Amino acid sequence: MFSLRWLPWIGAVGLQKVQLSAVELESLRTELADIEEREALLKARLEHIDGILRSARLSGYLYIRTRTASPREPASIDDTDVEDWHPRFVVLHGQCIFFYLTSADLSPMDSTLLSDVVEVGSLPREEEEGMRYPFYILTRQGLRYECSHASKMQVGTWLSALQVVSKSEVLDPNG
Repeated sequence: MFSLRWLPWIGAVGLQKVQLSAVELESLRTELADIEEREALLKARLEHIDGILRSARLSGYLYIRTRTASPREPASIDDTDVEDWHPRFVVLHGQCIFFYLTSADLSPMDSTLLSDVVEVGSLPREEEEGMRYPFYILTRQGLRYECSHASKMQVGTWLSALQVVSKSEVLDPNG
């Protein structure tokens, strides 16, 4: 970040003068320009994120893992070949579900069209900490997003929203 430690301070107590060479002055100007550019980028990023979140149907952090499965066959329950759960910021916006690494990212890591969602439903509860209420989103391409949240109410909200916007069948294994 911005630092003035390298500047030579000359003068009496209470009076401070800075004597800069042309090279030091140019370096300082460049550093200031870089800071201003970074500030403008961060402001634009914040406005972009704010716009998406204001118009999103639903957004929030979920734990996610993905599997591939045939749409006609359920994915196997064996977790040995599956990546661990990862926290992702998920946004239901327009006709897509967007998966971001964090809520501050400009570009999603992954996305899927709601028109490609063929089924959503609850999964059996897991005892893992933080993975209490899992559910899945299955696409016609055979990609299965497994999602989880510690709040049963949040999972219900996601399932309801996905059912409404994707017009897919919501399955609850608990009845």
